Amino acid sequence: MTASVFDIFTVGIGPSSSHTVGPMIAAHRFAHRLAQQGWLSRVRQLRVELYGSLGATGRGHGTDKAVLLGLEGQQPDSLDPETVATRLAAIRKSGQLLLLARQPVARETQAPWLHFRRDTLPRHPNGMRFHAFDGAGDAVVADYYAVGGGVVASDDELTLRPAAGATAPPFPFRSGAELVQRCRDAGLSIAQLIYENEQAWRPAAEVVDGVQRIRIVMAETIARGCRIDGELPGPLRVRRRAAALHRKLMSRSEESPRDPLSALDWVNLYAMAVTEENAAGGRVVAAPSNGAAGVVPAVLQYYLKFVPGSSEEGSFNFLLTAAAIGLIYKASTPMSGAELGCQGEVGVACSMAAGALAAVLGGTVGQVEHAAQIGMEHNLGMTCDPMGGLVQNPCIERNAMGAIKAINAARMALCGERQQVVSLDKVIRTMMQTGADMKTKYKEASRGDLTVNVVEC
Repeated sequence: MTASVFDIFTVGIGPSSSHTVGPMIAAHRFAHRLAQQGWLSRVRQLRVELYGSLGATGRGHGTDKAVLLGLEGQQPDSLDPETVATRLAAIRKSGQLLLLARQPVARETQAPWLHFRRDTLPRHPNGMRFHAFDGAGDAVVADYYAVGGGVVASDDELTLRPAAGATAPPFPFRSGAELVQRCRDAGLSIAQLIYENEQAWRPAAEVVDGVQRIRIVMAETIARGCRIDGELPGPLRVRRRAAALHRKLMSRSEESPRDPLSALDWVNLYAMAVTEENAAGGRVVAAPSNGAAGVVPAVLQYYLKFVPGSSEEGSFNFLLTAAAIGLIYKASTPMSGAELGCQGEVGVACSMAAGALAAVLGGTVGQVEHAAQIGMEHNLGMTCDPMGGLVQNPCIERNAMGAIKAINAARMALCGERQQVVSLDKVIRTMMQTGADMKTKYKEASRGDLTVNVVEC
């Protein structure tokens, strides 16, 4: 296992890690390729083709805007979402974009330069093909694939193996069974083992600072989501609910009879606040994807608010444990709704959060693995059905349900050690088989499930 915590948790903007963050990164990489090849000043025309799931739901996910911003040199982890509308308006008014913020290229006003296609490139459902033409008709062409969680790969990167001699972590693992055994052999918790692995690639202080930034961005996203009212972008005219729910929860009198299930309301609030921010194009942490960004922060905030003795150290261990579980999934399959349906997004997030919560509640390594298994087992077969191609319905509530499931999965796993009939590795294999069997229309294509059974007004 050579992937990092920071491959699982990535800071970016909404609404989609595969459809917004990925295309922005791909466009940025293509612009830099043009610069490296001495082409920036030669470009007279651009053409971008979006295939498969990107072509089917890209308009609702702001893929066109992400491509423009990426070509101008913006990166999703540093872009200020507050500046996006102003810059896009300037591009529309002038008819020009600035490659890497310095080379003007006129956009085609008659024939569209951005093409949404329903067919697919051969390597992955989320494919993009970039063309740059000079005045003589010569071209630079490159294909990229958004493979899930904001990760982008070129044709070569999908083919090539990791370079020989790459730094190996002290405790490599590719499965749940390997992770559990390595922890037991070394006498380490999962968080401790991951912390040791991360130090093979970066100093300890950098690991701590990076995880701290992830936690801070998650908390800031919840706070902002709890403040903002109004409608989410798009034709569905979905009203934001988190701010009103926050006011309601804050106004409950201390003297009123205590609701034993009030913690569920807060968990729902945290998850909805994050996913509404994501749907609005705000800054979120993909965990492991933008579409599932609300689950892990909601369960982490539940730990901090409702678990006696919670601490900053516990938050650190929570996120490292969640990342370890995410890395097991990543070793087996790309985590994207276009390939696996929502079981590969909210299902994986639920599994990650369940295992992490079990760990900070004092669970053994075996109980953590069991919690992660329960979290996925009861999300198997979940389709990806964003109405109107927007990460709104049913995605916002689905994140809240995923967080509640994660808490229950952790509590079930902590009931005691037992011989598991189904292991985490077996449930991951089942998830992959289910995703392969699932019809394309149920995998982020907006052509099946709730998308066609609910009339969009």
